[in-house]
Amino acid sequence: MDCLLMRHGIAVEMEEWSGLDDTRPLTEEGKKKVRQVAKGLAAMGVAPTHLFTSPLTRAQETAKLVRTILCPAVTITLCKALEPGSSPQFLSTFLRTVPDHSVVLCVGHEPLLGATAGYWLNGHASQRYPMKKAGVGLIHLPSTACAGEGFLRWWCTPTQLRVLGQAGKDKDND
Repeated sequence: MDCLLMRHGIAVEMEEWSGLDDTRPLTEEGKKKVRQVAKGLAAMGVAPTHLFTSPLTRAQETAKLVRTILCPAVTITLCKALEPGSSPQFLSTFLRTVPDHSVVLCVGHEPLLGATAGYWLNGHASQRYPMKKAGVGLIHLPSTACAGEGFLRWWCTPTQLRVLGQAGKDKDND
């Protein structure tokens, strides 16, 4: 399976939000940048067959924006394994329920996503793979999704993906 790990977009700062952290939404800038990142993913030919998201508002909003541009026919599924405080092992166990040939997009939070990348690529959770907001990495996993068995295909910052999306748009206008 190919697994895309995506961090949610820019959210309202904690100090500026009066509600629960779980309900903090994306900012307008965050929404705009997520749409641009999704266009970059589309320009790369990314085609998820499954879309899982943390139940937190900012992750759900990110998933909905990406889905609209990248994979409108795919259903968004809330996934507790992507909540803050989860573990790479829990996410790996969950992903073993998905068919081997799938392209899975997981929208979640740091430090879980970076730790998961470390777990799949190096065999232990580490912070060697930090992810910026709206950043995306693609890791190929064997069916077992076990520690140290992943293969890194690419790891992109949101800026790189936005540029790719803009380049695709410019090509269409030529």
